[in-house]
Amino acid sequence: MPNSTENNLPPVDVDSTPKPAHATTGNSSTPRSRLTKTPKIIANGSRAFMWYLLSLVVIIIDQWTKWLAETNLTFHEPVPVIEPFLNWTLAYNYGAAFSFLADAGGWQKWFFSGLALVMSLFLIIYLIKAPRKATLLSIGLALVLGGAVGNLIDRLLHGHVIDFIHVHNADVWHYPIFNIADMGISIGVALIVIDMLFLEKKREAPRS
Repeated sequence: MPNSTENNLPPVDVDSTPKPAHATTGNSSTPRSRLTKTPKIIANGSRAFMWYLLSLVVIIIDQWTKWLAETNLTFHEPVPVIEPFLNWTLAYNYGAAFSFLADAGGWQKWFFSGLALVMSLFLIIYLIKAPRKATLLSIGLALVLGGAVGNLIDRLLHGHVIDFIHVHNADVWHYPIFNIADMGISIGVALIVIDMLFLEKKREAPRS
């Protein structure tokens, strides 16, 4: 006669493997949270020094070329370089870009000097905190920093910015006369915008 205790035993689950308490994909032993990783962003830190050196190169070239312009050129007398597109023409800008506020009463010197100083301090700090892998961004920041300091030196020493690069199309069209510092700022801003539009999201995108 069969033992009654055996008939009262609960049914045995064939698959007795313990189930994970978390949702998984692929390998059941790997939590979903570990499959997608947010990349760790490492700042430039002390490596910002090499970007400061790039800024210094821009400043040196800018000040050297301005010295050459002041030494060898006569104010507002064009010297043809590539006709009819490029001249060396010595000019003084008492305002900002495109001679903005150039005719003000002199206060603009200190206003734009203070603005350039604040911007330079911000860029110095930002270069330290910028992502180490964001090379294009760091180059752009360094170029803008060098250009800002280059023109700041002019304002403090002379009360105006020295310009000498004159791009034109015969006498039909003339671009405002500029300098190496302006080129550094323009190229730097372009690189920063490119990084912001196309590279920043890739750095911050989670990796699976």
